[in-house]
Amino acid sequence: MKQIVILLFGLLCIVAISCNRKAKQEEDKQPLPLPEPTIMYEINVDSLEVIQGVVRPNQFLSDLLSDYNVNFQIIDRIARDFRPVFDVRKIKAGNQYTLLCDPDSNYTARYFIYEIDYTNFVVYSLQDSVYARRGEKHVEKRLEMATGVISSSLWNAMVNNGYDVNLAIRLSEIFAWTVDFFGIQKEDRFDILYERLYVEDKAIGSGKVLAARFNHFGKDQFAFYFEQDSVGDYFDEKAQSLQRAFLKAPLKYNRISSHFTNSRYHPVLKYHRPHHGVDYAAPAGTPVYAIGQGVVTKKGYQGGGAGNYLYIKHNSVYTTAYMHLKSFAKGISEGSRVSQGQLIGYVGSTGLSTGPHLDFRFFKNGSPVNPLKVESPPAKPVDGPYMTQYLEVVKLHMAELEKIRLGTWQSLQVADSSNLMQ
Repeated sequence: MKQIVILLFGLLCIVAISCNRKAKQEEDKQPLPLPEPTIMYEINVDSLEVIQGVVRPNQFLSDLLSDYNVNFQIIDRIARDFRPVFDVRKIKAGNQYTLLCDPDSNYTARYFIYEIDYTNFVVYSLQDSVYARRGEKHVEKRLEMATGVISSSLWNAMVNNGYDVNLAIRLSEIFAWTVDFFGIQKEDRFDILYERLYVEDKAIGSGKVLAARFNHFGKDQFAFYFEQDSVGDYFDEKAQSLQRAFLKAPLKYNRISSHFTNSRYHPVLKYHRPHHGVDYAAPAGTPVYAIGQGVVTKKGYQGGGAGNYLYIKHNSVYTTAYMHLKSFAKGISEGSRVSQGQLIGYVGSTGLSTGPHLDFRFFKNGSPVNPLKVESPPAKPVDGPYMTQYLEVVKLHMAELEKIRLGTWQSLQVADSSNLMQ
């Protein structure tokens, strides 16, 4: 019996070894996987020499191609026949280009690629069939955060913390209806969850701000991005739109040099009289914007007073005035309809003025009121059918903002913010 068991065990070992050898032989017969091709600008470059460079000042298309055996006829055809694709006269110094050449000693160029900006490029085929086509690099979105305490200005707080300075502009636009950025205080602070844009692992700018908290005078103000009926906007934690009928100010990042008062000493006339407006001191030429949509009812010049001025009637209740303008924006005339934030003119010192500034005035039912104390009615809130979804967004983003404030936030590592709710 013992001998039979030993014999069976030996047979099993022989079978197992034989099977392993057969499997190994079958595995050895399998072809090795081919290496992935190297793709640049949607072209396989494995058999080509890649030469990259940066356009220097006063360099033109002929300068870039003449050393790579591209004849003048092809250069001329590219410049002349493919302007609808890209006008080579717009090639800029500092932009990158790539030449894909034959891998021999002559380095004859087969393709020329010019990068129009961080994401867009144009490809020119230089050989048998000359053509041009546009292309676009893949833009990756990564969720990132920004947080800081303001000591002098929002702009400086962004710079000092190493963030994209365009976030300062974006934040001021989001809260333009609820925060007076002329009145920012020391120790005001911000927490932001936003999309950062990357191309080939290089940061190229900021995308949407998904959520933000701005603490002003010790009070938290929130903004959450949400889309309803395929239209995106910003709302607060109570689902009220942050957009208002009027912007808080008609120009950006300047100081108030004179407030609304019934008795102000006039620097030119040398006596006290009412000043029913707010003076924003700003360099001559600073853009001035309509604080709300409306119709231009007056446009003109008053040499002994307002200088170049505009009046905009917003509705049956409110009218605004913009005075001492250097000039008016193109296309602005009496009867023109303007939209909120539209450029209407430029800061100047026309009329009775000692220096460049904007005298901004607000009228309610025809009577002057202090522009800094006008309460603007809110725009449309989140619709009822979207409320449950919106409150889920608020809950999620509120938790993320709190992690940012506490310093415990970690990247969610999602490429598309729409995945946050999935």
